[in-house]
Amino acid sequence: MGIVVVQLDQRMGARQIYEALREQILAGVFGRDGHLPSSRSLAQDLGVSRTTVTLAFEQLHAEGFIRMRQGARAQIAPTLGNQPEPKVSPPKPTTASLSAYGQRIAVVVGWRDQAEQTLVADFRHGDLTPSDFPATAWKRAINQAMDQRSQRLAYDDPRGSRRLRMALQGYLWRARTIRCDLAQVLIVNGSQQGLDLCARLLLETGDSFVIEDPCYAMARQIFGGTGAVAHAIPVDAEGIRSDRLDKFAARLAYVTPSHQFPLGSVMSVSRRHSLLQWAGRHGAYIVEDDYDSEFRYDINPVPPLYGLSDGGDVIYLGTVSKTLSPALRLGFLVVPVELADVFAKAKLLMDRHSPALEQEALATLIESGAYERHIRRVRRFNRDRREALLSALRRHFGGGIAIEGAEAGLHVTVRFPGLAAAQEAALITRARQHGLGLYPLSPLYQAPPDAAGGVGLVMGYSGLDPRRIERGVEILAGVVGSF
Repeated sequence: MGIVVVQLDQRMGARQIYEALREQILAGVFGRDGHLPSSRSLAQDLGVSRTTVTLAFEQLHAEGFIRMRQGARAQIAPTLGNQPEPKVSPPKPTTASLSAYGQRIAVVVGWRDQAEQTLVADFRHGDLTPSDFPATAWKRAINQAMDQRSQRLAYDDPRGSRRLRMALQGYLWRARTIRCDLAQVLIVNGSQQGLDLCARLLLETGDSFVIEDPCYAMARQIFGGTGAVAHAIPVDAEGIRSDRLDKFAARLAYVTPSHQFPLGSVMSVSRRHSLLQWAGRHGAYIVEDDYDSEFRYDINPVPPLYGLSDGGDVIYLGTVSKTLSPALRLGFLVVPVELADVFAKAKLLMDRHSPALEQEALATLIESGAYERHIRRVRRFNRDRREALLSALRRHFGGGIAIEGAEAGLHVTVRFPGLAAAQEAALITRARQHGLGLYPLSPLYQAPPDAAGGVGLVMGYSGLDPRRIERGVEILAGVVGSF
């Protein structure tokens, strides 16, 4: 392990080098039984004589921090390699020291510490099963991309790899009947960055935006972080209540029409047209989050809003987080022609461009047909997982629960009318004590949902095999029965 960079004056003495190395050794930087850099290389890095470094090493050796022998690099004493000194946390900044944006997100954005815990079954939505990942095809595509990229080390187009944008242009036409120009396609670091770009470019403090209720909480937080005001519109079996839209002259609407998150409804054609007409009347843009449209089981694919609008009022957002892996952080936007240039400029300022190797590898998968073959394969696997979950829930709970959104996607919503809403936190805590990861529905509402509905859970199944699903529901039945 190399030394952690420390800014040191070129004229520093052996004492300063000794103190810097001692601090790093105590902090565990070099690990147990690790080695320091050679005296020659460290002297070159710091711009001092080798004799100065040697004096520092000898002091560390005399105090028992390192072991030295002729012809070998100095080694950390085994009793010191993993004993960091107690760290004093710096004082936290007061809210007043933050920008207006910082003050808003400090209050609005929730943060969950994802501490490692071994669970019998974790029903967190969005997780995928590692064995589903096309590891062989991905490794081959990454190696091919590395061979190609080794010929050119330079910054890329902020809009993303031309190959990938062309591949996505074809895929979107085949899979979602979306026609667009290449300049309209923008590669982003997952859907989160896509939403952030929309928020930065389309909303100001005091503006209004429309959002489904309940909804994807991170979207509400991203848009609200701009200082814009959220108007939550209820969702029913046909999607967002479009009859309530004209009460608001909003700049932007965020919807998940193909599979509403989290309730799972599909927006009806009449509601889609009403939403587009509202956007036209108010000069608003609609952000269409098509996060898991590849996974449909009991219903036919529904054309996206983007196609109905000819792309004029709709920004289409897609991701590979549900098809390949959320760890890849690859998503894409299809923006109206008049916004293509400014979105590319904002992306340039934000991070120059998304990681190039992963983009080229994904382009290879799409071009070869491997990506669509992979989707068909994991769709079968997730159909089986869905059936395992539904079967287990019906077997253990019968008619005592209500299941919503099972026709598509990678999660279902389950309501327990027999549990009082006030018991929700206790249910989540007790379930985790029994090795079960459960996630409540209530935080996804802007206002607390009707308590008469009992406790609601969002149960993802794409990260579990059928055996774990069955065992998890068995545990859930026992936990619910204890109330």
